Amino acid sequence: MNEIIFVVEPDPEGGYTAHALGYSIFTEADTWDELKMAVQDAVRCHFDEDERPAMVRLHVVQDEVVLV
Repeated sequence: MNEIIFVVEPDPEGGYTAHALGYSIFTEADTWDELKMAVQDAVRCHFDEDERPAMVRLHVVQDEVVLV
């Protein structure tokens, strides 16, 4: 596996939450930089070194209401 994708959403109370697609990996952080480090740490903890993906993709999802 070369890549793992995390869906990232802004938390209504501040910060971000992230979960991996296809894996039971969840994490959260107060800032974007902290989230990137938390995701890296979560991936390292979840996979053995020889099974670890080489790249993490962060897919940001943000709902926005537009009045017409």
